[in-house]
Amino acid sequence: MFQFFRNFFKTKLGLAISLAFLGLIALAFASADVSSTGTFGGIAGGDRVAVVGDEKIGTADLVVAANNGLDRLRQEDPTLSMPEFVGSGQLELVLEALIDRNAIQGYARKYGFRAGENLLNSEIRMIPAFRGADGNFDEQTYRQALAVQRISDAQVRSDLGVGLLSQQLLIPASFGASVPNKLAYRYAQLFKERRQGSIALLPAATYAPSGAADPEVLRAYYNANREAFVRPERRVIRYATFDSDALGDRIEPTEAEIAARYKRDAEQYAASETRNFTQLIVPTEAAAKSIRDRVAGGASFEQVAREAGLRASPVVDVTRSALAAQSSPAVAAAYFAAADGAMTTPARSSLGWHVARIDSVDATPARSLADVRGEISDTLREEKRVRGLADLATEIEEQLRDGATLAEVADDLDLQLSNTGPTLADGRMFENPEQSVPDVLRPALATAFQMEVEEPEIAPVDGGQTYLVYEVGDITGAAVAPYQEIEQLVEARWRATEGMKAAQAAADRVMARVRKGNTMQAALAAEDRRVPPAQSVDMTREDLARQREQRVPPPLALLFSMAEGTTKKLDAGGNTGFFVVKVNDITMDDIAKDDPLIEQATRQMGPLIGEEYAEQLRLAMREELGVSRNSSAIDAVRKQLIGN
Repeated sequence: MFQFFRNFFKTKLGLAISLAFLGLIALAFASADVSSTGTFGGIAGGDRVAVVGDEKIGTADLVVAANNGLDRLRQEDPTLSMPEFVGSGQLELVLEALIDRNAIQGYARKYGFRAGENLLNSEIRMIPAFRGADGNFDEQTYRQALAVQRISDAQVRSDLGVGLLSQQLLIPASFGASVPNKLAYRYAQLFKERRQGSIALLPAATYAPSGAADPEVLRAYYNANREAFVRPERRVIRYATFDSDALGDRIEPTEAEIAARYKRDAEQYAASETRNFTQLIVPTEAAAKSIRDRVAGGASFEQVAREAGLRASPVVDVTRSALAAQSSPAVAAAYFAAADGAMTTPARSSLGWHVARIDSVDATPARSLADVRGEISDTLREEKRVRGLADLATEIEEQLRDGATLAEVADDLDLQLSNTGPTLADGRMFENPEQSVPDVLRPALATAFQMEVEEPEIAPVDGGQTYLVYEVGDITGAAVAPYQEIEQLVEARWRATEGMKAAQAAADRVMARVRKGNTMQAALAAEDRRVPPAQSVDMTREDLARQREQRVPPPLALLFSMAEGTTKKLDAGGNTGFFVVKVNDITMDDIAKDDPLIEQATRQMGPLIGEEYAEQLRLAMREELGVSRNSSAIDAVRKQLIGN
């Protein structure tokens, strides 16, 4: 129930937490702050974007980190472009991560914290991604993983080192933090807090401009917001597939092949016999004969064994050859000579003298070539299909490597070439997003968006049952859409933007009226546009907590963070308008000193206090070392990344 408090009152420590586990981020090879030592030519404003203590953060560092950050986000949104990445404020977050990285390194160096080579080696060996088939660290697997991600051993060690240093510095600062009893009581009491107020929505559509738009105004809006009209990269993919049908009758086994396989596996098709028996092993032949004679005379085998201080052991599904290997040929001969239900003649092995009762006999007659022809044919056909497809794929790969075109390969195999329309990285069709590429192409999409034009590749799909041969026919890079093609979209965005500005101004007017003593309903009625009536709210934090399985509406969350008698506005998001939130009354009920809510608050808020301690330490590191930013260089990197 206190998850609400954890979400509602937690401190802003996401960045510090990320740094504390930077080693884990490095395992995924997506760290947004990979170090670099080069310079970035062509950037105005100098070669550094920030200085932390005595350490410089170069423009090249920021460019590399931004590209890695974009790659990481593209794992969730493959169509994300660099202009969108920069426009959403991610470049600033990347720079802050670089600053924190250098602050932690500088502070650790100043006060003697270190992460030695042996510790780094140990961390690398513990990473599951670097383990071989035997479950142990494998050097070749490690090198291959680094090559795929295009990073060096030094970069991995640097990232792991920063992660270990951040753990040494930040975790002790937050470990064991506790909440004072009075504070825990106060937060537990908040659970019983009741708030009464009202929430009104001023829709942007209500205040959006009507009538014809001025073309010059639309053009100016387009020029000022070009990053909002970026079209993602799209590619046309040409492809063909082939399966075992391409092998023709080559996969059909011949009579000679069937006969050879039958001969090779003759033992598998020969007559066989397995036996189940219960046996005793005794030291002397005389003892074994005595047991056999008593059982033959009508005594129970198990009873005779117990009287001798022994236990008869059952053995199941044993062949003669296996028994001979486990005991001796003599024992096997004796056991397989006795009839079903009979006692065996005593026989000797290295363990002693064996005597047994045959419990059952399972005899399988020999199978002739005619009996197993179909079974062998099916096995050979599947083997030839798999091998034939693999061989054909290898031949095609060699042809492509030697310069053959996709069209030539398709013509050779009589394959039908197909083309997709312009396709986005997530598989949707650019011109009709409701449609997507065929399923057979989906496993190859990531590779297709890294290939050059007309450089065909081949890949197995459907578990190797089918092979895909494909190439990129055309690439259209991410770019701002021409104004002439999206004039209607620009106008719609302009109207929405202007509607938001007007709705914000209306929210300010409504708040001013409320602060002068008007009711919310009267303040809304004074508007010259007809807006929806305000919604009354009367609920406790306990009521709010019951919604934890759902997303708490932002205006409701705001209402529970405001002081009594205050009025605030809130962007409704998505250019839909502005909320105006008014808190009329706040009441608080007392709770017992031993109420279980207090213990829960103490337990759940401790980690939040610890996070705040770590956050303050992180900021103190920056302050002690000193941080300066080069705004002109940062702006130059931003322009370079978005192509301006």
